[in-house]
Amino acid sequence: AASALALARAGGGARWRRTCLGAVYGPPRKVEIIPSVLPADFGKLGADCKRLEEAGVDRIQFDVMDGNFVPNLTFGPDVIGYMRKYCDTMFETQLMVEQRCLDYMLPQFVEVTKGPKGEPGVVIVHAEAATHLHRNLSQIRDLGGSPSVALNPHTPAEMVENVLDKVDHVLVMTVNPGFGGQAYIPTMLEKIRKIRKWVVDRGFDVDIEVDGGIKANRTIAECADAGANCFIAGSGLFAYDDLSQGVKELRALGEAGQKGEMP
Repeated sequence: AASALALARAGGGARWRRTCLGAVYGPPRKVEIIPSVLPADFGKLGADCKRLEEAGVDRIQFDVMDGNFVPNLTFGPDVIGYMRKYCDTMFETQLMVEQRCLDYMLPQFVEVTKGPKGEPGVVIVHAEAATHLHRNLSQIRDLGGSPSVALNPHTPAEMVENVLDKVDHVLVMTVNPGFGGQAYIPTMLEKIRKIRKWVVDRGFDVDIEVDGGIKANRTIAECADAGANCFIAGSGLFAYDDLSQGVKELRALGEAGQKGEMP
């Protein structure tokens, strides 16, 4: 980790310092680097998924968009299921879809997100889209998935406070969902801190993810310091010619942020 951190410091070209904020609240959780496939070449998506696996990522995220909940369209369960032929890395599916899609297609998404041996894959529903959030999260668990919930930037943390006992992950969007390559919204840090405090104080086994504008710079370190430990990096990772180098630098910055170190 020390050598990777040195590489991150050197590559960033920025001065590093120990902040006065101290370490992350509560025991630090494993830092996980989870690329979104949005910046991938959809003409060779399987090959890009294999490249990500070889780079050492922890999971691969598939952003499912229905053109209604967000102003964009991506892919359905068949595409995700087909990617399993190319790699054994665990999958994660973020469902940026309306309730009608959840009603009809949630079982399919849970199934294709599972690991190569049937392990529970992370399936994320948006609190804003799920009219009956408890029900959908329970369905994911009953179907053999890992239930998780996401919050858009304008949505307060209190929207998920009463489902923390139902989820394995809380995803805090640090951009408005729908498109890759957007600028990180730094005001989400207080939301991350609030959720982290609830999780630690109440003894929940929950990871906090962030998604949007996360790059190998201060963004990932700030989010780690606030309490996030899973980092969705799309364009921030695909910007590297050597994806494995990007994974190392992102992971090192996240681990440094947990200790209160900032670029």
